[in-house]
Amino acid sequence: MSLKFSKKEKLKSRKAIQQLFETRQSIHVFPLRLIWQQFETPLSTSPAQFAVTVPKRAFPKAVHRNRIKRIIREVYRLNKAQFYQVLADEEGVQFGMMFLYSGKREPTFEEIEKALKKLMKILPKKIRNEKRKPAN
Repeated sequence: MSLKFSKKEKLKSRKAIQQLFETRQSIHVFPLRLIWQQFETPLSTSPAQFAVTVPKRAFPKAVHRNRIKRIIREVYRLNKAQFYQVLADEEGVQFGMMFLYSGKREPTFEEIEKALKKLMKILPKKIRNEKRKPAN
């Protein structure tokens, strides 16, 4: 598996991002919140697409917001192989994910890595639980 963060892995569609926030399926491990959704029709060939957001209210300067986003993307890029192995069981399924930073100060690489790895362990369990629930 390539460690590149390619264009097909980026979630850019406004419609898809809006759907993510409407589903309200989320997991929170401080300082990250992961909002996720399974897409019925894949948007690309990647098993998952993701985006990152940092609140302007907490970090008014773009320099700080961009640095936090850069750290989160790098941690994701380095650890996505483990996550994709779990998603390999789900053939033809694609997930949309958005990471929201909820901390009040700039994080270290290690803090983000620890939180993201925890999220990546919890998410497959949540996905399996969602499949078991009967549709209303």
